[in-house]
Amino acid sequence: MTQLTSAADSVSVAITGSGGAGAITAGSLLLEAAGRAGWYGLMTRTVGPQIRGGEAAALVRLSRSPVAGHGDRFDVLIALDWRNVERFVAEIPLGPQSVAVACEEAGDVPERIAASGALSLTAPFTKLAEDISGARPNIIALGTAAALVGLPEQAMIETVAATLVDKGVSLEDTAQAIRAGFDIGVQLAAVHGGVAALKLPENAAATAKAKAERWMITGNQAAGLGALRGGIRFAALYPITPATDMLEWVSPRFNAIGGVLCQAEDEIAAINMAIGASYGGVPSLTATSGPGLALKLESIGLSVAAEVPLVIFNVMRGGPSTGIPTKSEQTDLNVALYGLHGEAPHVVVAPLSVDDCIFTTQWAVHLAESLQTAAFVLSDQFLGQAKAVIENPPETDFGTTRLKPNDPKAGVYKRYALTNSGVSPMAIPGMPGGQYTADGLEHNERGTPSSQANDHHSQLDKRFNKLDGFEYGDAWAEIEGDADADTALITWGSTTAPVREAMARARAEGRKVRLVALRLLSPTRPAHLAEALKGVKRVMVVEQSHSGQFLGYLKAHYDLPAPPHSLRHPGPLAIRPAEVCDVLRSWS
Repeated sequence: MTQLTSAADSVSVAITGSGGAGAITAGSLLLEAAGRAGWYGLMTRTVGPQIRGGEAAALVRLSRSPVAGHGDRFDVLIALDWRNVERFVAEIPLGPQSVAVACEEAGDVPERIAASGALSLTAPFTKLAEDISGARPNIIALGTAAALVGLPEQAMIETVAATLVDKGVSLEDTAQAIRAGFDIGVQLAAVHGGVAALKLPENAAATAKAKAERWMITGNQAAGLGALRGGIRFAALYPITPATDMLEWVSPRFNAIGGVLCQAEDEIAAINMAIGASYGGVPSLTATSGPGLALKLESIGLSVAAEVPLVIFNVMRGGPSTGIPTKSEQTDLNVALYGLHGEAPHVVVAPLSVDDCIFTTQWAVHLAESLQTAAFVLSDQFLGQAKAVIENPPETDFGTTRLKPNDPKAGVYKRYALTNSGVSPMAIPGMPGGQYTADGLEHNERGTPSSQANDHHSQLDKRFNKLDGFEYGDAWAEIEGDADADTALITWGSTTAPVREAMARARAEGRKVRLVALRLLSPTRPAHLAEALKGVKRVMVVEQSHSGQFLGYLKAHYDLPAPPHSLRHPGPLAIRPAEVCDVLRSWS
């Protein structure tokens, strides 16, 4: 008898289908029902290059504790059909302990699915949907997925009913559809030997309290929240995948607080609008992805030279050029760090998880406003479009203020005065006595354009020193693991989740390992990293890129304790915890 999967700390489900099959909808409902039942979870989506429509897969991981990334393989694959599944089947690793359940009408199992060793089964999703009023095969399949992973039937019914109530589907029909699918899952488990069930919280009151304190949110929504908390009140964009939905989420919330969102005619117009609004005294942001970022670079240099605060929220995707708009990759790092011409010091930060998008984006606003410079937030498609059940995050008060002159005097006010901190009081247009020129030309302390060496050198020093001397606190990185470890894992951004999971496995096996996940990428913190790596003799650098951009950055700016091992590959394939563990075991 074949065992489907055993009880575990987490279970992973992939739901695939062609355009219109409802795979993404089913995945979202599964995640929401899991949160309703008291679990945590994460869902990412993978679609073809067409961006909208066509084949799709929802990748869901459910757990008893917060989860930030996917594991090594999927326990259950639900195929609403097999059409075009080969386009992303490599992103859904299966194994002998996995089960693939396909609609009976789907046809032959694809070769790569069969070669995985997964148990292949069929179910009459379409036929059952035809027999139930208002039902669709994806809802029947959703009930089967719930049964296979041990998700309570009632939680699934309540979730689907709440979602479909506005679509004219009755509660009775919804319940019948879910129960029909659930019965299939129970029967399959009974015949083939087991259910991949998570243990539900036993205390019902505690579970209800915990559910009330959790959110279901995407990384782009979380970043939008961080921007609003940070004080952003103007945003401009030209739509681009996968960043647009960040400002789509912000837009209606702006209406409630007096903010303004402008969809510009192109990327260059968008960033110049944001710079103009910030010059006028309103904390401002633009959102984009790689191709749009390339067009914005000259204007970002203007923000740095004129010392106008600006937040650039960039959601990385596969490149170069148009690349792979719907897949994740960490390959805008170099352009964010080095893409501005001349010497233009600026801030680059990167969130480490879906919920960290809130903190990191708010922090970026604080840094841009406090330092009067451009601040990049480097998210990526994985984080931006992932949906997670998270703990209700605490609010952070950075005490963000933009330094302004108290009583500027006409003819005396020095907008770019050389101060001890490097930050000069910034007058707002209309402030009596505060008139000054703000443009991309080098200037003297008053803002008058100047080509004199002394002015250029002093203003360069000013712009560098204000960033280098700022106190960033402990937020520059997350450091975890064993204080006496001789092995360190260094990573950033979305690869933090699999690296953190690998570290936990290694420590459970008796290895001493330390994790350093950088949140602040520019300016560099050599002394801080040296302290974080004290006692370390072996280093592994983990990233999602082909050329090792992060590795090159570390080697250029930091003295690492040993020649680092580079674990890297480009998207769309994610870094898996097992890849990190395999290297660690080889070092034993």
